[in-house]
Amino acid sequence: MKIFNSQTGKKEKLVPLDGEKIRMYICGMTVYDDTHIGHARTFLCFDLIVRYLRNSGYKVNYVRNITDVDDKIINRAKELNVDATELTDKYIASMQEDFNDLGMISPDLEPRATDNIESIISLIEGLIDKGHAYIGNKDVYFSTDSFKEYGKLSNRNTEDLIAGVRIDIDEEKKNPADFVLWKQAEEGLAWDSPWGRGRPGWHIECSAMSMDTLGNNFDIHGGGIDLKFPHHENEIAQSVCATGERFAKCWMHTGPLRIDKEKMSKSLDNFITIKEALKEFPVEVIRFFLISNHYRSPLNYSEEGVLEAKSALDRLYTSLIDLDLRKEKHSNDADLVSPFKEAMEDDFNVPSALAALFEIVKSINLAKENGNIKEANVLGATLVHLSKPLGILQQKTEDYFQIGATLSNEEIQSMIDERNQAREDKDFKLSDKIRDSLLEKGIVLEDTDKGTTWKVQ
Repeated sequence: MKIFNSQTGKKEKLVPLDGEKIRMYICGMTVYDDTHIGHARTFLCFDLIVRYLRNSGYKVNYVRNITDVDDKIINRAKELNVDATELTDKYIASMQEDFNDLGMISPDLEPRATDNIESIISLIEGLIDKGHAYIGNKDVYFSTDSFKEYGKLSNRNTEDLIAGVRIDIDEEKKNPADFVLWKQAEEGLAWDSPWGRGRPGWHIECSAMSMDTLGNNFDIHGGGIDLKFPHHENEIAQSVCATGERFAKCWMHTGPLRIDKEKMSKSLDNFITIKEALKEFPVEVIRFFLISNHYRSPLNYSEEGVLEAKSALDRLYTSLIDLDLRKEKHSNDADLVSPFKEAMEDDFNVPSALAALFEIVKSINLAKENGNIKEANVLGATLVHLSKPLGILQQKTEDYFQIGATLSNEEIQSMIDERNQAREDKDFKLSDKIRDSLLEKGIVLEDTDKGTTWKVQ
């Protein structure tokens, strides 16, 4: 299995630091608002990655943090005139509801920054003692000049990094690229420290939480591409300087999501929350759409794109109609399953993996046409088995198409038999009536030389 390492810029063979055990840390939510589909895209991609690794026999220790102390949280709480903890509790519950609705697996650990203040303070003290951090008039800063490899993840030197991002002028800093480790604050979320009452900087939180849960070095660190600089760059600097060891072995970043080819923004009125998206489309359709591009590629969210995804997912489910997946076990035939596995093991290439699934659909449909029901059942079971780590095709076809409450497969077949008899009796009025009745329920009939088949519209 190969994974693209953002730090080296190339695909590397996955060799866990500890046998078959993989330790993975994903930067989670800063909880001050509802989760949106950009969050859904990032975390569904890592959900898929964890699922596939576990499906392949790896034991994955999956950690995803919650940032529940941050300037954005403080400012939003003041804006709404509510307690900051009340605000974060509300949006943590909302986030977990949204992620559950999307069918995400839960992380093994979900540490919160506010529960790790002691380890954060200890980490900062160590950086000061080693000369990698300094105390300003108010705040504590990390010295980027003390880390010669600063900028390696972004593949830029310090001057380019400063030029490429807006950095507020701060006379306390020795270098404009230096960043806050501890911020002095008397009100709101604040704790006592050797440098006065205050709260931690964003970057130091993740270093403390990741190393506390996974150790000084671990296999995979991931997040959205927007976190590559400065967040992940700063994490590497302070973590390596604190321990003298390598931090994360592999860095993974998901591509950005756009809305109708524009950046999602409330000011542009194109901000779509997960809750809003799930009101418009079924959960599995949303999931299929958000994972269908390669995780590193940009993705454009549009109604047209989601409808195309629905059409593709419909084709997968339609191939399973009339199959009894309980009768046959899935196949392990290499010719059948290798294209899917090879795609997934090539840096989780979902587009190629889906193409392999649609080849199986062709084989299912051909087996049905030739009357090879046993073969079709084996192929169908294989299709469902391979799709499991993607989180799709896990419903009954009648539930997916929402026809179970009105017509069962047996009832549909009974109406087809009645229509066939009407045609033999040349009662075309009754025949058309049955056809139209089925069409109203979303069932399309197809008359062929080998008989009448049906599919969902």
